[in-house]
Amino acid sequence: MIAIFDAGRKKLRLLLLPFVLMAITACDPAALGGLSSTGGPKIDANAAVPVALLVPRGGSQSDNLLAANLENAARMAIRDLDGVKIDLRVYGTGGNAATAATMASQAVSEGAKIILGPVYGEAANSAGVAVASSGVNVLAFSNNPTIAGGNVFVLGPTFANTANRLVNYGKRNGKDKIVILHANDVAGQLGRNAIQQAISANGATLAGSVDYALSQESVVAAVPRVKSLVDSSGANAVFMTTSSASALPLFAEMLPSAGVRPSSTQYIGLTRWDIPAQTLSLPGVQGGWFALPDPGASAAFGSKYRAAYGKEPHPLAGLAFDGIAAIGALVKSRKSDALTGGALTQGAGFRGASGVFRLRRDGTNERGLAVATIRNNSVVVLEGAPQAFGGAGF
Repeated sequence: MIAIFDAGRKKLRLLLLPFVLMAITACDPAALGGLSSTGGPKIDANAAVPVALLVPRGGSQSDNLLAANLENAARMAIRDLDGVKIDLRVYGTGGNAATAATMASQAVSEGAKIILGPVYGEAANSAGVAVASSGVNVLAFSNNPTIAGGNVFVLGPTFANTANRLVNYGKRNGKDKIVILHANDVAGQLGRNAIQQAISANGATLAGSVDYALSQESVVAAVPRVKSLVDSSGANAVFMTTSSASALPLFAEMLPSAGVRPSSTQYIGLTRWDIPAQTLSLPGVQGGWFALPDPGASAAFGSKYRAAYGKEPHPLAGLAFDGIAAIGALVKSRKSDALTGGALTQGAGFRGASGVFRLRRDGTNERGLAVATIRNNSVVVLEGAPQAFGGAGF
């Protein structure tokens, strides 16, 4: 996986694996950016509200599977709505940015009041630009913060959200002098930036950063640099941006051997260390911290999906459920401005497939995450996910 970021197109198509890799790639945010608009089209909340769902149908076999799962989850969420009618209209983008822009424009011309999707960052950016003049908001399945803003909101879990949760937990538990270990590609740099911002926001201390190229030789060479920095700074934590499918196995083996021992230096991960399951057996990750969605809510969603469709949901399916849950909660207010940017960013947020979440004015999101560790090759939750946010709203 060291070479996973080599091809530009591959980068964009791996953008949305937040539950597995959290691979993020920047793309041109075009006319978007900054704070999201507070506006949006008026709706008739007493009638069925037209909602466009943009999915990567018509692309690869994996895209078609993802598209079907997203539609399934959206329709499952619609069935859960109490007293709210949604007219779901599904458009295939083939995972292509130009097609996504065309389909978004078509959806708005056919009456859509809000767009849910598309998946890939470049496509979501193009869809947002295409309908910006209409004021229609786009709830994209991307986790790429560089496309957020204007009329585009990203639903995918972000590095900033995860970093803040873990640094906050570390600060409260005496692991607050942190070395950042990150790849020098775009994803690693975005991860580093998110951790740095979280350190500053939570009053922790940045002990320094160590970067490495996406090669085995560079990963190996980074280990003594981490050891030296930990020793010279007195750091009590190493926060890694890498995933199980990339450099984590090497670091988990080599850092303890080099003397950066988990017993004294807390290992923290920006990605899910429980996926794939084999990661749980790595000696070096035992005792490490990582964040994950609310286990109870995630289990309930998975059970409901299996009962409805007879198979496991795709890891991203819950994002479509979340989008419909948010739209439904807002439309239930019976207000004509229920789908404006101002309404979408109401403070109390929404309850979705993996717990509570809310949309922020900059187009990103905040999700209620649990903090977990690995003990005896098993996941142990150290601090549960919050069940609500403060603020007025639903």
